Amino acid sequence: MAELESKVINSRVSRAAFERKRSQDLGYQFYLANKRLIDIVSSIIGLILTLPIMIMTAIAIKLESPGPVIFKQKRVGLNGKKFTIYKFRSMVANAEAETGPVWAQKNDMRVTEVGKFIRKTRIDELPQFVNILKGEMSLVGPRPERAVFIEEFSKDYPHFEDRLLVKPGVTGLAQVTGGYELTPHQKARLDLLYIRRQGLWLDIKVLLQTVRVVIFGDGAR
Repeated sequence: MAELESKVINSRVSRAAFERKRSQDLGYQFYLANKRLIDIVSSIIGLILTLPIMIMTAIAIKLESPGPVIFKQKRVGLNGKKFTIYKFRSMVANAEAETGPVWAQKNDMRVTEVGKFIRKTRIDELPQFVNILKGEMSLVGPRPERAVFIEEFSKDYPHFEDRLLVKPGVTGLAQVTGGYELTPHQKARLDLLYIRRQGLWLDIKVLLQTVRVVIFGDGAR
């Protein structure tokens, strides 16, 4: 954990400097254009190749427990814009009906047996290829959170909202680095570190690490 802490020191992002970079840096604009192209092509190919897996997943979810196959929820994306995220349902239906919004935990009792498997293998995230095609998400970036959690975490960590400076991702540096033991504060600092060092090479590195996470079942929340 000490090594992890050393990675996130000085991970704050200057909003003014970042806005200048986004509007004036041609290299960064070229990166964003290429990133979007890769997102579109990868999502189309991903939807085609994983269609049989998604069909089997939908059947398994429907057979195990009542409720919708696809879980829809409002999340906050780039520049604070809200959008509907799509996931395969991994919890019992109406999991928060009695508790209200609850931050997901390791060994969460609300997760179904099918849900445990699709979370471990990240299959539950496959419907987010649609979010990518719609331009709401990217393959790599900070994971999108609900407005209620952004408001809550921003009280203790004022720079938590800086994660909204970039488009959210299906996977991210925080997801492949620390796993369950990371606090929201630590996840946010890793996300800000990603924003500071953003580039195609880092994106490729995160995607390769995501493959490791899928194979060994580490890091998924």
